[in-house]
Amino acid sequence: MSSRKSKNSNLKHGECISQVQRILRERFCHQIPKGNLFGVQAQYKHLIELLKRTAIHGESNSALIIGPRGSGKTMILNQALEELMEIKQVRENVLQVHLNGLLQTNDKIALKEITKQLCLENVVGDKIFGTFAENLSFLLEALKKGDRTTSCPVIFILDEFDLFAHHKNQTLLYNLFDISQSAQTPVAVIGLTCRLDILELLEKRVKSRFSHRQIHLMNSFSFSQYLKIFKEQLTLPEAFPDKHFTEKWNETVQGLSEDKNVKDVLLKHFHASKDLRSLHMLLMLALSHITSSRPFIIPTDLIEANHLCSMDSKANIVHEFQKFIQRKAHSVYNFEKPVVMKAFEHLQQLELVKVMERTSVNTQREYQLVKLLLDNNQIMDALQKYPNCPTDVRQWAASSLSWL
Repeated sequence: MSSRKSKNSNLKHGECISQVQRILRERFCHQIPKGNLFGVQAQYKHLIELLKRTAIHGESNSALIIGPRGSGKTMILNQALEELMEIKQVRENVLQVHLNGLLQTNDKIALKEITKQLCLENVVGDKIFGTFAENLSFLLEALKKGDRTTSCPVIFILDEFDLFAHHKNQTLLYNLFDISQSAQTPVAVIGLTCRLDILELLEKRVKSRFSHRQIHLMNSFSFSQYLKIFKEQLTLPEAFPDKHFTEKWNETVQGLSEDKNVKDVLLKHFHASKDLRSLHMLLMLALSHITSSRPFIIPTDLIEANHLCSMDSKANIVHEFQKFIQRKAHSVYNFEKPVVMKAFEHLQQLELVKVMERTSVNTQREYQLVKLLLDNNQIMDALQKYPNCPTDVRQWAASSLSWL
């Protein structure tokens, strides 16, 4: 009887763990908003008001959200859209078009994607348009129910906005900004970019039609706020089905935030980068350690996750190379010259070494000066992981690298 009870308990734990991993992985991977927007409340307020003016009052707008990668551009936009769609009037009328400069590499592809997301393929049919502007105007005209006040507002979101500036004649940007200044269908054009000099990339005619609204995000939160973000990102919602497990999990998270070793790990991440995606990666690795038999994250999980995050890829490559040498030590000096040169080219491809700038004199490949692209710490780290490192190599490292 007791074994059956234990089995049922484990099954319940297993279901809880699956739910926890699903909720948190979705939160970490898809920038799903959770909790307070530390350091960006003013920017968020500006953005949501701008979107509401388009969605509710039919006022066209354009704006750029500018900030380094991981500063929360996508996060505040997702939260603003989520809040906007909670309004019934908006949910039933507003349309969204999401474009990405990495995917829509030219205006033809972008226009096809706009048509698809607006579900207007059947309306367009086999029609032939003279210009891009005619095609886009036709699409927006098809969304009209009557006058401007009863037209479907459209929110255009352009991720990697700077890449659209490289399209021929910047036709897409020109037409979107032009519509946002006209009395046609109400649209909001929101661009997300890392480029601080983005306005310099825009042609004069495009720039003249842009509203020049810029929302800057600079990761200005403190470590105490960073610690709160850590807690909120791991905290389970009240709606989680198992209340007892939720309480226990959230108590554990609170304990982690007060643990000295965990604080040290987070402080390292904070000083290295305030990029929240770096924090999400750390939490994702720690989350992978939980199982039915150990259903809660412990400080050691975060310490190990930090070690994995901070592993140096080049040091690992050198370590692999050393393992190869060790395994092939008996024959390593028997290779023909072309084979050795090919191996050296492979080191160049791995960016472990780099040929110095060429001089006016033509030098054969084997005599060209090369520069090592590893620093001393990377080499020493690789040597420490080399189990049977030859004594002369260790002595070389100790004598040659210690004073550099």
